[in-house]
Amino acid sequence: MDSFTSFFDSQTSSRNRWSYDSLKNFRQISPVVQTHLKQVYLTLCCALVASAVGVYLHILWNIGGTLTTLASMGCMVWLLSTPTYKEQMRVSLLMAGAVFQGASIGPLIELAIDFDASLVVSAFVGCAVAFGCFSAAAMVARRREYLYLGGLLSSGIGILFWLHFASSIFGGSMALFTFELYFGLLVFVGYIVFDTQNIIEKAHHGDLDYVKHSLTLFTDFVGVFIRILIIMLKNATEKEDKKKRRRN
Repeated sequence: MDSFTSFFDSQTSSRNRWSYDSLKNFRQISPVVQTHLKQVYLTLCCALVASAVGVYLHILWNIGGTLTTLASMGCMVWLLSTPTYKEQMRVSLLMAGAVFQGASIGPLIELAIDFDASLVVSAFVGCAVAFGCFSAAAMVARRREYLYLGGLLSSGIGILFWLHFASSIFGGSMALFTFELYFGLLVFVGYIVFDTQNIIEKAHHGDLDYVKHSLTLFTDFVGVFIRILIIMLKNATEKEDKKKRRRN
């Protein structure tokens, strides 16, 4: 009982310490790590632009599919196996992987554009806001505070994998699909917090591989964006169906 009391007391005290000043408290992040983070997020922005190019290429030539997915995975594996001193090659592989990744999600984005183009913009803005907020929360939190999430999030990914595997074999229901969608969104949002703190911690220990760290955050961003877009598209189609039923 005393352990529960001490836990809630610590949570209450941490909430009381949270203020506007804590949002500006980056003193625990050294200047070297801050410079590294700027480089990581700049590279991430370039990768997002490259993925947008991939989406545009799919809309023009309908190239998105299994091949582009495999090509994206191949580029990422190649990047991770390339020595860090080959910086230009690793950046090129990251951008190529982002282009292929954009082409792979091109069919989903094209479907959303055909239904309502504003859904894509809203999903991207919502994803960017969520990504920025959770990344900032990880930066201003105490060091290593969220690293314990790694095991839980890995378990969540395992649950998603087995649910998808089971539904592909035995067939899935709409309720199961909805659970996978929202649970997957929760897992990838958790990965934003975990990966941000993990990158900061690695940078403090001398790991300044900004290309690999940008790839990690790019994967999180795409995972959140896809699920937000599917949720918004699903809700929009359900509303449209209800309107048609009322008219009939």
